[in-house]
Amino acid sequence: MNGYFDHNATTPLHPAARDAWLRASEKHWHNPSSLYRDAGLASQQLESARERLGTLIGAEAERIVFTSGATESNNALFASLPAEATVVISAIEHPSVREAVRGRNVVELPVNADGVIEVDDLKQLIDSKRPALVSVMAANNESGALQPWRELASLCREHDVLFHTDAAQWIGKLDAANLGDCDFITGSAHKFGGSKGCGFLVLPHEKSRLGFIRGGPQEHGRRAGTENYPAIEAMVTALKTIGPCLSEVEHTQSRLRDAFIAEMRARFDSLRVISESAPRLWNTVLMVMPEHDNLKWLTRLSRRGFSISTGSACSSGKEGSSVVVTALGASAEELKRVVRISSGWETTAEDWQALAAAFLEVFEELKRGGRPQ
Repeated sequence: MNGYFDHNATTPLHPAARDAWLRASEKHWHNPSSLYRDAGLASQQLESARERLGTLIGAEAERIVFTSGATESNNALFASLPAEATVVISAIEHPSVREAVRGRNVVELPVNADGVIEVDDLKQLIDSKRPALVSVMAANNESGALQPWRELASLCREHDVLFHTDAAQWIGKLDAANLGDCDFITGSAHKFGGSKGCGFLVLPHEKSRLGFIRGGPQEHGRRAGTENYPAIEAMVTALKTIGPCLSEVEHTQSRLRDAFIAEMRARFDSLRVISESAPRLWNTVLMVMPEHDNLKWLTRLSRRGFSISTGSACSSGKEGSSVVVTALGASAEELKRVVRISSGWETTAEDWQALAAAFLEVFEELKRGGRPQ
């Protein structure tokens, strides 16, 4: 049994990515910026990885800057904007976006009852606020709700406004081939089977500049610091390996997810599933449990070998941490009952069934005052 249901927080290292990392570390461990032959070969491999990533996400390789992950990418993007620039962000953005724009002239774009952005709402904001940039995540990390990033990017293009999508949850779960239509794209390797500490930011064009990390001339002068080529190779390999399987995985896993929801509803009458009517990631269920604090559910499930979360891992530990449920107008009491389930590519029907059974066991335990039998 695989009891890991927190893939939206991080994923296990894909075997193909591990093999790629080991090969790169053994053969091309040299500094790509050095001038001798072996360093030149490492630089060639690095640029090859950039080209392959560009092909996978539909963006020119020259636009890609390798970073340490999505948080750095988001911070670097907003640090590169003029201080006076007006920025529009959705009400459900990741903390690495919300904190990066703190203190700026920010306009928040609301979501509808399903936790999804309405294109007409953005059009009105563009007409009235004339922002320099709009930032809307492609898929929400808590509810899994898919945002209409293609339509939003097209609208921004029509009005000469830059558009950014944090695609950390989209990439590796859904087809990423057209993401390059966005001006800025954020990605993070460990969300799709790569290693931690590696990610990327796609810029509008090859001459775009960042000023977040300064020092050497790496990444064509846009991000200083020796590139972590082995991790980059592992990231690209992971994405290339899982890409051809995504259609089948989506079909299978979405059915298993929905069967889990049906089983939970049969056991918990007033269970609430957030964004249930919206198109969602095939792996994600954000639930408001009918009773009991979410930490009680989490700790007791953990004792039984199941890993779930109370929302975004980057918000865990904060009272009422669910950005999505807050944006939908939930009460403070409801926020304390939110749990997130996020499966992986290989989660089985038996894994889902075992999780549902464990929820019922925990419920019975909590009814007895929290005492195990």
